[in-house]
Amino acid sequence: MNKVFKYSAIGVLSIVGVAHIGLLGYVLRKPDVAPVPTFNIPRGPYSSYKIKAGKDGYEIEYRSDDPKVLQSERSLDLDKEKRGFFGGGREQRKEYRLDQYTRDGTRNLGGAIGEEGKSAKQLECILEDAGAQSQGAMAGTSIAAGVVVPAVATIPYVGWLASGWALLLGQNLGSAAGSTVNSMISDC
Repeated sequence: MNKVFKYSAIGVLSIVGVAHIGLLGYVLRKPDVAPVPTFNIPRGPYSSYKIKAGKDGYEIEYRSDDPKVLQSERSLDLDKEKRGFFGGGREQRKEYRLDQYTRDGTRNLGGAIGEEGKSAKQLECILEDAGAQSQGAMAGTSIAAGVVVPAVATIPYVGWLASGWALLLGQNLGSAAGSTVNSMISDC
């Protein structure tokens, strides 16, 4: 039994030793070249991307709607002599025009595209609401300055800061209240 135990222990230790050496060789071996990654970037007619690769890693810059602004520039330099019924003279003109377009070819006129103009009633409501907010803000600030600020200003160390907060809070609450009262009165 002693010999059987001895040979089986040698066999098991030999297998473990060979496996250990093989595992160390696998772990310590460095690959020759790192595998190159595959980037699946969505591509379309108006997209662009840049990929920079270096020793420290990869950098990808992707724009899904490029170019964002389409524009056209035109210039005219005119220098000519006038001829006609009332005589001569020189005409000198210089014109420059820059137009921006959307992707579908609509010229940008400086406003929101597709938005219709406001009616007279809507404009009147906007003006009334602005006036009501302004009046409410003044009233809220006055009430806060007369009632809340003297009480809050006596707080040690932070009274000056708390009084400023109280004035701003009174202004915001007064503005909201003025807008609410105006919407109930003027039916906007």
